[in-house]
Order: sequence, then structure tokens, then C-alpha cells
Amino acid sequence: MVYKESSFTTQGDTVVAEDSPIGRLGLTVCYDLRFPELYQMLRFHYQAQVLLVPSAFTKVTGEAHWEILLRARAIETQCYVIAAAQAGKHNEKRESYGDSIIIDPWGTVIARLPDRLCTGFAVAEIDLSKIDTVRTKMPISTHRVLDSCWKSLSL
Repeated sequence: MVYKESSFTTQGDTVVAEDSPIGRLGLTVCYDLRFPELYQMLRFHYQAQVLLVPSAFTKVTGEAHWEILLRARAIETQCYVIAAAQAGKHNEKRESYGDSIIIDPWGTVIARLPDRLCTGFAVAEIDLSKIDTVRTKMPISTHRVLDSCWKSLSL
């Protein structure tokens, strides 16, 4: 069976970033992980420092892609990523992967629940100076080349 979330939900039309006591938050959902340009926009246009990714990834896609996509988004944006994840069977047809996780701007997992199916809290310190350190040592914001700058070659 193919799970089609699009059969009962519609995409958003607004990019959302909000200030908070732990930094500037970029708000996304789990399917957004497949679209890195949204995270680039949150980082470079909306100055996000912490990306939130609540999730209900399916078991199959979670096993294959969940952590690697989260770590990629943290690395390419140099932001913290906080991903709260639903876990377990919802019904006969739907099972969520779980694995609540927090990743730092270098792409290192700094907190996660001890078991991907357990209930609880993953807790980590959000150190905004670490963001500054990573961004200073690897200044991708000044090295970015926008699409319009690339030359097209036909082979």
C-alpha cells in the first residue's frame, strides 16, 4: 500500500520563522525535509537558528531517511534541528517511525530518546554561540552561489 498524505492534506503557502527565548525558530513539518530549499530560505532569508520538525514519518521512510535528512538540514543550514517524532502503530495501515532527536549546527546528534518507540523528552542545550562558531569557521552564507549565477553547459 502506498501512503498518500496528499490525499487528505494540502501544502502550506507561508514560510514561518518566529523569535523565541532559544533563538529564531524555523517552523516546518516532516515532509518538508525532502525540500532543502525551504530550509535554505529559513536560514538565509529568515535568519533561523533552530529548525523545528514535528514528524509522523512512516516506518519504511523513517528507517531509510529520517536521521540522514535531519542531519543534512542541520549541516547545510548550520542550525540546530529539533525533531519530535510520533512513534508506533496508529491503526492497521499506519505506523510512525519515531526517533525524537536534536542535532547541532555541525550535524552531530546531541540528544535523542533512548529507544525510537519510547515516549519522553530529549533535552539538549541550545548554545547560540555554537551557531556563530560554526558559521564563522565555515562561512557558507558568503560563499553561496545563487541559481542565476550558474552558467549552463550543454554536453
